[in-house]
Amino acid sequence: MPELPEVETVMRGLLPVMVGNKIRTVKLHRKDLRIPFPLKMQEKLKNIEITALTRRAKYILVHFKDGKILAIHLGMSGRVLIVPPEDKYDLQKHDHMVIGFHDGAKVIYNDPRRFGMIFILNDDELETHKAFAHLGPEPLGNNFSSSYLKETLKNKKTSIKQALLDQRVVVGVGNIYACEALFMAGISPEMIAGDLKGKKAQLLVECIRDVLTRAIEAGGSTLKDFAHADGELGYFQHSFSVYNREKQACQGCNCDIDKTGGVQRITQSGRSTFYCPKKQK
Repeated sequence: MPELPEVETVMRGLLPVMVGNKIRTVKLHRKDLRIPFPLKMQEKLKNIEITALTRRAKYILVHFKDGKILAIHLGMSGRVLIVPPEDKYDLQKHDHMVIGFHDGAKVIYNDPRRFGMIFILNDDELETHKAFAHLGPEPLGNNFSSSYLKETLKNKKTSIKQALLDQRVVVGVGNIYACEALFMAGISPEMIAGDLKGKKAQLLVECIRDVLTRAIEAGGSTLKDFAHADGELGYFQHSFSVYNREKQACQGCNCDIDKTGGVQRITQSGRSTFYCPKKQK
């Protein structure tokens, strides 16, 4: 599943194509994804200038001059392709939406598993809409701090790893980056979330910010069938310290693999967790 860095990368890739442009056509090749496409979608969006692109959690938000917002969630396997004005394009099997712009460019939404979502809302609904009302702060925003994290987790009996995956606590960290941040901070993924105190809370916040920032700069973590808006693949996975490195030496750690057995994998709520048994206590 595309995580926050991948969605941020796609959003940034779409910026020069969409901002300042106007939609000419919207062609849908099925009625729905996880939810139905908006009714009369072309009529609602045609000829209105796109003023900005932003991201909230794992949603790409396309802002229009009239106050409408087109929200795009990539789901498990969604990807977005940019077709320049001068290029020809043959429709592919899972191309479910094709947006044509006045300058001749196209943006194509492709989703083999169809777990993505596309819907329209007004900008004054961004905090109250059911897709966003429950969401916690952005991990790279000012509202995500050690004091916030300690206060939010103080009574939680779940593991710290599971808490970081709770979108009500913080959005978009995801399984990969939770593993990596906990390794960087030297915190066991099985630690009770309510026990996060003092310097460890501050360190964890800093590590989450660091690993996400580096992943965005590297283009995201391309796993399975994810690709960027320009079709290029990310490569942050080559920098993983522990994720998907079971029984291998963890990068940046001086533990003795003969004694520890290398990176360990456990299952937490059905998700694989990778950690160093020496460094993370």
